Amino acid sequence: MVFYMPGGGTPPPLEPLQVSPHGDALTPARTVRELDRYIVGQAAAKRAVAVALRNRWRRRQLAAALSEEVTPKNILMIGPTGVGKTEIARRLARLTGSPLLKVEATKYTEVGYVGRDCESMVRDLVEVALAQVRREKQREVAAAAQRAVEDRLLDALLSTRESSATLVESQAQRVTAREELRAQMRAGEIETRMIEVDLKAESPPAFRIGGMQGSEEIDVRLGEMMPGMFGGRTKQRRVAVAEARTLLQREEEEKRLDPEELAKLAVERAETSGIIFIDEIDKIASPSASGHGPDVSRQGVQRDLLPIVEGTTVNTKHGVVRTDHVLFIAAGAFHTAKPSDLIPELQGRFPIRVELQRLGREDLLRILTEPEASIIRQYQALLAVDGVTLSLSDGAIGEIATLADELNRSVEDIGARRLSTILERLLEPLLFAAPESVSGAVMIDEAEVRRIFGDAVHRQDLARYAL
Repeated sequence: MVFYMPGGGTPPPLEPLQVSPHGDALTPARTVRELDRYIVGQAAAKRAVAVALRNRWRRRQLAAALSEEVTPKNILMIGPTGVGKTEIARRLARLTGSPLLKVEATKYTEVGYVGRDCESMVRDLVEVALAQVRREKQREVAAAAQRAVEDRLLDALLSTRESSATLVESQAQRVTAREELRAQMRAGEIETRMIEVDLKAESPPAFRIGGMQGSEEIDVRLGEMMPGMFGGRTKQRRVAVAEARTLLQREEEEKRLDPEELAKLAVERAETSGIIFIDEIDKIASPSASGHGPDVSRQGVQRDLLPIVEGTTVNTKHGVVRTDHVLFIAAGAFHTAKPSDLIPELQGRFPIRVELQRLGREDLLRILTEPEASIIRQYQALLAVDGVTLSLSDGAIGEIATLADELNRSVEDIGARRLSTILERLLEPLLFAAPESVSGAVMIDEAEVRRIFGDAVHRQDLARYAL
């Protein structure tokens, strides 16, 4: 599959992010280089998260007594929407294999009011870590589970064969028949054959009971409470071999996983390498000191958040979690509020402050062309599925960047997100027509961009509601 880059040429193949199993390989300089592959500009923010990441690894190399005293240097990112704040945190987590939870500060309320309490973000982080650990363990046991699945499929195939046979076969004949079926199955020749397999019956769905404010909600699982009634039951199903393989693979993997071990590893990972990204923290800052109304509520959320960021213990259904070494990255535009409007104690818990710059035309142009997963590449890949080879001229891309910059200046600055709205409108006819009316090579030039958008920048009604 070939993707045509603007101006011609074939881009280098996309390479997945390599999660380093050893933190020593991720020096700050290398972390920044990895982030540069996907994010344009914002050097100060990249350096800050790279140093914070390295310091976590450095702390683990210290003697235990001193290591406990070294706390993460949490980061406050200040900048308008669409400039890369969330993307930096997301890519950092992928690069390191760390569990990342993104939350919005406005979803939390002071204890005693309706809404989520701040401790729930820690419980959610553990769930993210648990899902991550589970996937890793499933990969470890996948091969053994696959062998067991093959044997169970052969047993089911032979059972079906024997039930319809009129001759009594010898042991040697049954062995031969089993090996013949094994060869056919590995060659993919009997994927559609129907068989009957015994599958573990699903437990009744869990339901949630809300706790008192500040306490954890409780998931009630009847299957775990009454295993004699719900556990260990099987149900026979008639399915094709291909579907049975998928169902049995999941069941065999679950058999080989130890829930207690998974919970222990998840808690440990959340404590030592977890990242909580708190977005829109400026929305809970109080730009005025009126002492009543919403300002009091916002300060209450900050005070509830403070012990979690400082370091506390939170009870979860998987165990007690310490937040002392969780890395917190907060972000906000701070249009109407200032970082100094946060309560002083919370300000002190975010000692590293970086300001992300507004994206201009040249930045938007680089975003369109440089990142390995640029939005243009994404559209090219989507259209290639339907046999359309899309290319854009240098002039077209320059016009898109100019249009995005002018709209950000005149309407509302939404940063790189403006590129998505423009490209979606530009390519919508092509996305709709493929593959029935359009196929093969399609080139979009500067004149086509101008024809479609016309005077959109100068028509505020169109710019505001369509772009």
